[in-house]
Amino acid sequence: MKVAIIGATGYGGIELIRLLEQHPYFSIASLHSFSQVGECITNVYPHLRNILVHTLQEINAEEIEKEAEIVFLATPAGVSAELTPKLLAVGLKVIDLSGDFRMKDPFIYEQWYKRAAAKEEVLSEAVYGLSEWKKSEIQNANLIANPGCFATASLLAILPLVRSGMIEEDSIIIDAKSGVSGAGKTPTTMTHFPELYDNLRIYKVNEHQHVPEIEQMLAEWGRETKPITFSTHLIPISRGIMVTLYAKVKREMEIEQLQKLYEETYEQSAFIRIRTQGEFPSPKEVRGSNYCDMGIAYDERTGRVTVVSVIDNMMKGAAGQAIQNANIVAGLEETTGLQHMPLYL
Repeated sequence: MKVAIIGATGYGGIELIRLLEQHPYFSIASLHSFSQVGECITNVYPHLRNILVHTLQEINAEEIEKEAEIVFLATPAGVSAELTPKLLAVGLKVIDLSGDFRMKDPFIYEQWYKRAAAKEEVLSEAVYGLSEWKKSEIQNANLIANPGCFATASLLAILPLVRSGMIEEDSIIIDAKSGVSGAGKTPTTMTHFPELYDNLRIYKVNEHQHVPEIEQMLAEWGRETKPITFSTHLIPISRGIMVTLYAKVKREMEIEQLQKLYEETYEQSAFIRIRTQGEFPSPKEVRGSNYCDMGIAYDERTGRVTVVSVIDNMMKGAAGQAIQNANIVAGLEETTGLQHMPLYL
């Protein structure tokens, strides 16, 4: 099946290229850019020399449809909302890595993203692409809103507890830390090497755009969802996310109950790995892979459960999950083209 990538020169785009070039079923028909039309992709990324020969093309929905069936949008928020109606109109399936179609309520999107929302008729067509929890909807979708990286790590960790009704709905605290690639390719003072090296920064305190995305899914699976407390930090690593989640249980329980809950929830999920009791993962252990590793603890003294969740923000948090969703749409095994062993070093 032929696919196209719009926004091919960003970090999400180049990770899609890496995965798709090795995929046994999908092949890249065209690469598209806004600012570097006419340039060979190997001039932008020399590591692709002798591997991939594609000239970056302008964005024309009718021309893309002649060669591809699926389009990946690795474009910033706001851009996807403008492009997607044209792509859908010519019969293309769209997997969008931006946040433009994640929120069902346009008012909430505008409140958190500080920009105009996509048209409601397009929003209503979008399926939220959290693969392990939305597979049946993804299968027949024409537009998939790929989840955010923080939202992916957080939701995979909290949804088993919310669905089970085990926790107090107003007690959820999420402490999230991300590598600098999550901030995107455009440099800022905060991502400048001398500012970040040997340092740790909190950012978007009570303002991160993944908050409503998480709360929307909690409302879908929970009985009486309340607002969450969510903080994000930038740490001096290239890629990786660690989420530490805390919630108060409604009644006393044993750690074995929690362990069993997670193991049973994800026993059919190839990319979710639950650590044995007392073990906790680190981002290095999933680097370069589509895995989400989790460890669970319970503090009898405080009545709180702690879940540690790690992903590679460029893989399970972006391009990897996008390919996983494309596999589902194409009727393939979810793991097709994604069975990469973590890099570790």
